[in-house]
Amino acid sequence: MRAPPWLTARPVAHRGLHDRARGIVENMPAAASAAVAGNFAIECDVQLTADGEAMVHHDDELGRLTDGSGRLRDKTAAELKAVAFKDTPERMMTLSDLCTLTAGRVPLVIEVKSHFDGDRRLVKRMAEVLASYSGPAVGMSFDPDQVMALRELMPSRPRGIVAERHYTESDWPDASPAQRREMTHLRHAFHTEPHFVAYWVDELPAAAPWIARNVFGCPLLTWTVRTSEQRARAARHADQMIFEGFVPEP
Repeated sequence: MRAPPWLTARPVAHRGLHDRARGIVENMPAAASAAVAGNFAIECDVQLTADGEAMVHHDDELGRLTDGSGRLRDKTAAELKAVAFKDTPERMMTLSDLCTLTAGRVPLVIEVKSHFDGDRRLVKRMAEVLASYSGPAVGMSFDPDQVMALRELMPSRPRGIVAERHYTESDWPDASPAQRREMTHLRHAFHTEPHFVAYWVDELPAAAPWIARNVFGCPLLTWTVRTSEQRARAARHADQMIFEGFVPEP
């Protein structure tokens, strides 16, 4: 399988087309709706709940965008749907909710968040949801084990590696030294067999994504593009940008 052309056809809105100052909060329904209205693909994050649901949310814990506190994986989906957000009356979505909202109108680029503990329940639930979804969608993760889970549990869906050049213990405390080494330079690519790579824009150009793109034919997305300099870098070294903080021109 090769990555489909629709993956890089349009800019990808990072956590949806959000603008917190206007009450459009990342990974929330209004951000997804705004991306659909602009014909932008949607990058989103999914987190596992205590009852095995896939919730659309970036942070491992409540508090930055929400009232309350605590880890998402310690709460049920119903509890998380009841959590109030600081800048919007909307509530957290499940992945199924997001699929219903987008209805195949734009691609979904879904990042599987991980605690590097070998727990594959999140990808299992993602596979269950996407099995009945006919719209364009891909999965990706920093964690090689989760990319392998995507390969094994969702073989018909394109999968990708999210990556950067360095993985320090302070930035990646859940990952073991062996896991951090495997992530470096896309070392796990020969067994995870990704169809695309999403690489940090500030570290482009870099040898590993260049080889993946130019030797193995993996399209290169780059994150997160916020400035004109980053946009120019993305245009030089990648096939498409994952952006936030502005609206690309048609």
